[in-house]
Amino acid sequence: MEMIKLIALDLDGTLLDSQKRLSPRNEQALLACMQRGIEIVPCTGRIWNGVPDVIRNLPGIHYAITVNGAVLEDVSRHQVLDERKLSCEQALEILELANGFNTMYDVYIGGQGYGELRFMEHMDRYGIAPVLQEMVRKTRKAVESVPEEVKRIHMPVEKINYFFNDQDERLRARKALEARGDVLVSSSFRNNLEINAKGAAKGEGILRLAAHLGLKPEQTMGFGDGENDLSMMKMAGIGVAMSNGEESVKQAADYVTDTNDADGVAKAIEKFVLQA
Repeated sequence: MEMIKLIALDLDGTLLDSQKRLSPRNEQALLACMQRGIEIVPCTGRIWNGVPDVIRNLPGIHYAITVNGAVLEDVSRHQVLDERKLSCEQALEILELANGFNTMYDVYIGGQGYGELRFMEHMDRYGIAPVLQEMVRKTRKAVESVPEEVKRIHMPVEKINYFFNDQDERLRARKALEARGDVLVSSSFRNNLEINAKGAAKGEGILRLAAHLGLKPEQTMGFGDGENDLSMMKMAGIGVAMSNGEESVKQAADYVTDTNDADGVAKAIEKFVLQA
């Protein structure tokens, strides 16, 4: 087995526990890897500014794969290495499509989230748990109209989120989005859909970052729990799924570790990296 040189980590449901905390054991495992010169890379559906400070402030974080692989960043130099984004026109069409469903939506543009006041004041209606509501409020700027904000900024869009309280509506929206043929549709929670440009997937992000660093795919390791982590399981040298993860993710993984509330990340790193 190749020596692991890059470890990409999903955050919610994976590295962070159910209360969005980084456990001491997980933190110590990450620091031990950094001391060995291994790149620890947050690989998340969030924007970089939405990553918790406890992770952003770790001393050896140099790179991040954000917004599901839409953006590869050298965060130590504040430099974008690669990006795969929706055009402004695509984004407006997808936001118009949302009007046909009972859904809350928001967008990420230029590393900033934007959500509408009418949604953010009533997130319970869309099945959003209190701990996630807090994260949404911290990472979205409230505006009157997201489509109008997209028109005003007129820049490519990193990602669009839909949230649902009704699973039938979610399935109906997913079919409509996938029928377009020009976007990637995934999810990180049971009640959401995440819409990205083609090529904006976490697994592809890992391979692009590995190539930038002169590493082979076999020298990478990816951790995840949700559908938007599936490409990591397939493309990383070692794909590790959390036992609290989606069944499809566990089936695609090379190894299934413990849950995010039981230091599953640390246990797998100790097994494959620190004790190898």
